[in-house]
Amino acid sequence: MFSLLQGIKMSVKVAINGYGTVGKRIADAVDQQKDMEIVGVSKRTPTYEAELAAEKGFPFYAASDKYLKAFDEKDIPVEGMFDEMLEVADLIVDATPKGAGYKETFEKAGIKAIWQGGEKHSLTGLSFNSMANYEEAYGADYVRVVSCNTTGLLRTLYPIHVDIGFDKCNAVMIRRSADPWDTKRGPINSIDPVLNIPSHHGPDVQSVVPDIDIQTTAVKVPTTLMHLHSVIVDLKEDVDTDHILKLWEKTPRIKFFEASQGVDSTAKIMEWAKDRGNFRGDLNEIAVWKDGTQVKDGTLYYYQAIHQESDIIPENVDAIRSMMEMEEDKMKSIQLTNAGMSIE
Repeated sequence: MFSLLQGIKMSVKVAINGYGTVGKRIADAVDQQKDMEIVGVSKRTPTYEAELAAEKGFPFYAASDKYLKAFDEKDIPVEGMFDEMLEVADLIVDATPKGAGYKETFEKAGIKAIWQGGEKHSLTGLSFNSMANYEEAYGADYVRVVSCNTTGLLRTLYPIHVDIGFDKCNAVMIRRSADPWDTKRGPINSIDPVLNIPSHHGPDVQSVVPDIDIQTTAVKVPTTLMHLHSVIVDLKEDVDTDHILKLWEKTPRIKFFEASQGVDSTAKIMEWAKDRGNFRGDLNEIAVWKDGTQVKDGTLYYYQAIHQESDIIPENVDAIRSMMEMEEDKMKSIQLTNAGMSIE
């Protein structure tokens, strides 16, 4: 956003509610953008993540005054209370587990807000994906960025939907049982089918692009590293595998891997991200096995892997830019976000 009178770049002021797995990543991504700044983060408990926020110079706000003593005992400087943080921000990103309860507070404060995919579509009436419906979020007050799995499905399916079209997609979500740090959920010696059919992922895709015909099922397995999708798509046009690969090559935030190069598992994808020097070892892109992609008799088969902690982070940044009317063109926003986050 630029002032034509002063020629000075204006930064959008962003606050983060919940500085945990997702919140800390969004805060860092926003901080890396030249047209945005973090004006506050809020957390209830004085964990090491709260100390990290203070070390990074993010203004820290207590969720309420009943938590002040705990922060004082940990020598974590507190800028003020949660309500005061809302007064200095243009937009707040809610990354708490139960963020829906804050909507009334945000409405009273007159602040724009983004929620994550754990909330229901009905909370905002607008579920977001950068490529699929960036324009719909332009100037919106409330947006929900869809979940990691839904983001992954949209990243690869939307360009096919637009360029070729497909009659139907069937996808199986092979889901990690917990995040790597979450010891409360493991160890798990079990494979748990999600018996609700379809799983919520298909309807979630349709909350962004209603005319995509997709059915999904899900299985939870004893791993913490990534989700894996097995996807089958009945194409409307007679194209070959190379056409699909070239289409994805032009699509932002898709990364090819090949078993022939020794990357034949989710564990090796995560090792690649660490070897590359990705911050926190994250993979913001969707990993697609190039040698596991094939079109046969009009049907596309492929596998993709989702780093559940990080693929939604750039989407949050693009959502901010759209909601604050900072950039009308989605591709320009994606380029700005990717450049700031060092996404190739």
